[in-house]
Amino acid sequence: MASPSERAAQLIYPANVLANASLTNIKFISACFAGASAGILGLENWRGFALFLTSTLFTSLCINTINCRGQVSKYMQGGLTELLNPGQDNAFTFVLVWTLFYGIVHVYD
Repeated sequence: MASPSERAAQLIYPANVLANASLTNIKFISACFAGASAGILGLENWRGFALFLTSTLFTSLCINTINCRGQVSKYMQGGLTELLNPGQDNAFTFVLVWTLFYGIVHVYD
């Protein structure tokens, strides 16, 4: 007999799991645009991170309604928590792009 975790893994459609790579790219590009926006706007401290949080939530909402059709557990093994997780790479990307654009735009302020 299969264990409960094996049965849960069998319920996930493999083609949907393979498509998660494109969802990761969407979240990465969203973090880049949020960092560029925060840098150009000159946001500092918690306001920049609030923009990152807002961007992450908006991107997750769009992915949930458009790509997953409201059934996140069918498409991602972690479910909603996996979708809302910004990821360490995306957070570092946001900070890197944020400081880059802030330095370019506001160099003489």
